[in-house]
Amino acid sequence: MKIYISADIEGITGATHWDETEKKHSDFEEFRNQMTAEVNAACEAALKSGATEIWVKDAHASGRNLIPSKLPRSVKLIKGWSGHPNSMVEEIDESFNALIMIGYHSRAGSDASPLAHTMTGKASTIKINNIYASEFLLHTYAAAGFDVPLVFISGDEGICKDAKDLIPQIVSIPVMKGVGNATISIHPHLAVEKIAAGVELAFNNDPSICKIELPQDFSVEVLFKAHSHAYHASFYPGVIQIDPHRIQYKTSDFFEVMRMLSFILWHI
Repeated sequence: MKIYISADIEGITGATHWDETEKKHSDFEEFRNQMTAEVNAACEAALKSGATEIWVKDAHASGRNLIPSKLPRSVKLIKGWSGHPNSMVEEIDESFNALIMIGYHSRAGSDASPLAHTMTGKASTIKINNIYASEFLLHTYAAAGFDVPLVFISGDEGICKDAKDLIPQIVSIPVMKGVGNATISIHPHLAVEKIAAGVELAFNNDPSICKIELPQDFSVEVLFKAHSHAYHASFYPGVIQIDPHRIQYKTSDFFEVMRMLSFILWHI
């Protein structure tokens, strides 16, 4: 059984302020260690449940946050960013049996986390077929394009609820709740224990029960914070600017959605 783990930091237990997520601040080291501990718990539980190969994507900021020596020896770690449109699940393909998300957070426009955003800070909201999109939704769809199901997620309560709404059979472990500009979190050690138990529970069943069917067509709307970003994005092939801050893009191929977003959110 080949497993892919995608790990972010804003949904790691206790993460509340941007200083705790950025390498340049002294607060970062504590949360880097907690991120590593939560990912390690997922890895160990997956191995215990029969995984024979695990790939981990360090999917926050620089992609250089996890401490490799604290992960199981059998893990393959993807650090940095290749530039592939699949971003937080780059290198995923049909050979994987399941996807796990650790430390995921609520979407741009949500009030469920002080650190809510989607991909970069340029978008106020992103909608796909009139559904507000999070990094969870984008990368669940990207994995589904390869028939790889998301079986487990940990993070804030908001994103765990979104995951349950889309995939009723998923195992979700909320480790904190956002309240205004604050968070209410469980103990970091308890979070590690719950994640390990949750991953084991996820693999008590066939991962295929978490498979989703992708929509046949995709209509994407991005509301930018800056009108200049919407104007610039309008020059991407197929993108239409529909008001000073908003663009629209339509396609029947979700990979084209990811390709478009990778250019208009990162390269302007």
